[in-house]
Amino acid sequence: MERKTKRVPPRPTPKPVAADAPTEREVRSYLELATDLAWRAGRVALRYFQTGVAAEAKADLSPVTIADRESEQLLRAELARLHPTHGILGEEFGHERPESPYQWILDPIDGTRSFVRGVPLFGVLVGLVHRGKPIVGVANLPALDELAYAGRGLGCFWNGRRARVSETRDLAQAAVLLTDVRDFRGTAREGYLRLQAATAMERTWGDCYGHVLVATGRAEVMLDPVMKIWDCAALLPLVTEAGGTFTDWRGRATIDGGDAISTNGHLRTAVLEALGAPARA
Repeated sequence: MERKTKRVPPRPTPKPVAADAPTEREVRSYLELATDLAWRAGRVALRYFQTGVAAEAKADLSPVTIADRESEQLLRAELARLHPTHGILGEEFGHERPESPYQWILDPIDGTRSFVRGVPLFGVLVGLVHRGKPIVGVANLPALDELAYAGRGLGCFWNGRRARVSETRDLAQAAVLLTDVRDFRGTAREGYLRLQAATAMERTWGDCYGHVLVATGRAEVMLDPVMKIWDCAALLPLVTEAGGTFTDWRGRATIDGGDAISTNGHLRTAVLEALGAPARA
């Protein structure tokens, strides 16, 4: 007697998933670590704030202080202890283990010029990138007692509460922020002047603080025509998880474009058009 075999339908082909892609639980764990470290590094910076700390000029003529160096040293030491296989790229001490899929990107004091003058608009930035994609971002503004943090898929938070961009949809009602008008040169200056004329107000609440203001709904646009990767890595997750956009001046969502624009999302296309840039996806 012939034995009948049960026919099993073929299984659907699973969608490809990166074998080492971080899970939500892992992203949450990294975010908790980044938040703790940014807070601790901020305490280091505050020890020197408004004390008349001396600044030295680096090769690019930007200032650096002992507070920048000690803050980054703390961050590096803790990250190396807890995640010894991860890469670390910081503004003051270069790149370690660049071959790792995980890269911690650090700006120990973003806004050192403000810091040296005793102005509280400076921050500690801690970002985590996995295979080139930012997944965690923290901005600690210790002199303002403000802490903004975000993880991919987890949302953006500001001092423990959910942060969201503003709902402003009319460019004529928007607040535009920048750091220094002298950073705008050539076509960038022409675009900036067009945007300035089209919006409600302009303030120089600059450096990382301006991007945090966009992420927390207190401004609509922040312009930065000169940016390094350590300026951007923490900010992209913050702004995008709050519902906004963080792009370069060509409209690309990137942390290494050399410049940056944060918007509340609703005004992204109008901002790029005013600047004379294509509104790319």
